[in-house]
Amino acid sequence: MIQSDVTKTKSLGADLRALRKSRSITLSDLSEALNRSVGWLSQVERDLSEPSVSDLKQIAKALGVPVSILFGQAQTPATEAGVIVRAPARRPIGSKAAGLVEELLSPDLTDDFEMVHSTFDPGAQMDDAVTRPTQEVGYLVSGKLDLVIGGQAFTVNAGDSFRIKGVSYRWANPYEHPAVAIWVIAPPVY
Repeated sequence: MIQSDVTKTKSLGADLRALRKSRSITLSDLSEALNRSVGWLSQVERDLSEPSVSDLKQIAKALGVPVSILFGQAQTPATEAGVIVRAPARRPIGSKAAGLVEELLSPDLTDDFEMVHSTFDPGAQMDDAVTRPTQEVGYLVSGKLDLVIGGQAFTVNAGDSFRIKGVSYRWANPYEHPAVAIWVIAPPVY
């Protein structure tokens, strides 16, 4: 049953704490990088203080995440907060500049992993391979996607899954239809 009691989820602070800890950055180190006090940062992480847009941009830069992940905390019924993510309430990650639209499926970033819904536009590709200190498992829901994982090339089809474990990878969708994938990434990188 969907309730009409809609409140803003207070997950920004918890997300910031999870991102900071996943990068082994102390409160002191991050506050120094931001030129802010440890007390201020602690209050932000406990949702007792709201950072400005400028602060959020600095925090995102210091944590190496797109600033978009820090915006758009979902409007959610209090009974669903931290448990359910409705399709229209998914938080966007990054930008569509590379032909990739990503949305956070996890309610927040406080778990040991994150789930991401990725849509790869036809003709889109990742130009440069990246290596992340993560373990990632993907499942292709629809379409086809070309992957290069650890130097080995693959074409995955709807229903196929794959794993990337601390090696370089890149992707391309040279096909005429979008490819949609669900990714589980540990630890959270967004």
